[in-house]
Amino acid sequence: MLACLSGIPAHAAQPASPPHDAKHISALTFGILPIGGPSESLAAWRPMLDDLSHTLGLPIHSISVSTYEGLAQALSEERVDFAFVSGRLALDAVTHDRMRVIAQLTRTNGSRGYYSVLLVAKDSPLRDVEDMFRQPGRLRYGRGEVLSVSGYLVPETQLFANRRLDSDTFFANVIVDNHQNNALAVANNEVDVATNNTADLERFAKRFPDQYARLRVLWTSSLIPHAVVVIREDLPAELRQRVAAALTTYGTGKNAQAELAKLQLIHDISGFAPAGNETLVPFADIEFNLDRRRAYSAQWVSDAAMQARLHKIDAEHQMLVHQLMAPTKP
Repeated sequence: MLACLSGIPAHAAQPASPPHDAKHISALTFGILPIGGPSESLAAWRPMLDDLSHTLGLPIHSISVSTYEGLAQALSEERVDFAFVSGRLALDAVTHDRMRVIAQLTRTNGSRGYYSVLLVAKDSPLRDVEDMFRQPGRLRYGRGEVLSVSGYLVPETQLFANRRLDSDTFFANVIVDNHQNNALAVANNEVDVATNNTADLERFAKRFPDQYARLRVLWTSSLIPHAVVVIREDLPAELRQRVAAALTTYGTGKNAQAELAKLQLIHDISGFAPAGNETLVPFADIEFNLDRRRAYSAQWVSDAAMQARLHKIDAEHQMLVHQLMAPTKP
């Protein structure tokens, strides 16, 4: 009645919903790419996260899982607000989980990336990859999960798919585990060949020097860009910007020395550089090349069917690159 008497439409008497960016955020949850065991990863990241929490004035909880799939599920279920992820996980987060890239890690040595490797025992009779490929169905293989760039995607693309092979059927036996456990499996003669990467090997050498001394690199990939940090798009824009600023200035201010020491706990990280979704184009290219090489090696009822599949792969890749390169709103 009062609304009508005052000439105001009745629906205006209800309080307006706050704009999306004005919603109250009481805490943030950070997802951690599995490096070694979950507890090890949590301990390594916690000092830096505590500093970020102080800077942002918000508690930061953390989720560390044992598998890439576990982290992918946490992202898709929106149990994570921002996360440190591999390029392949970041692709899914950006294209399916309403997230965006805000930073990319930097290394103390100034490297632009790292390399995937194949490991064998130091005394292995395998001297190069050609020796390995001459023994189909005879060797034991340790690899990473399918979402692992260096543990699966890059060696599969650059080595196996090039030869119209699938690593899961080429070897006599295949185990799937993290980089640390795969390196230990080679050192302990539980597998003959295993995937890994140069960054994780540096960490492995410090933690397991005796086992590291038993290893030899059989093959090295081309350069892989460093991992990135993604953040949820539906967080308030002002908060996303503050998180990005806190990350990209960490280790550069008046407390730089203490902050750099905390970054070293994560492993030879010097900080985080500002980055956007375009950083993921090289990872989209890896997926694209693997899909094309698999299409060429598959059995087709006709050449037209294969060409149709290749055309679809090309079109989807072009759309993805266009999406990654498109400007994003603040």
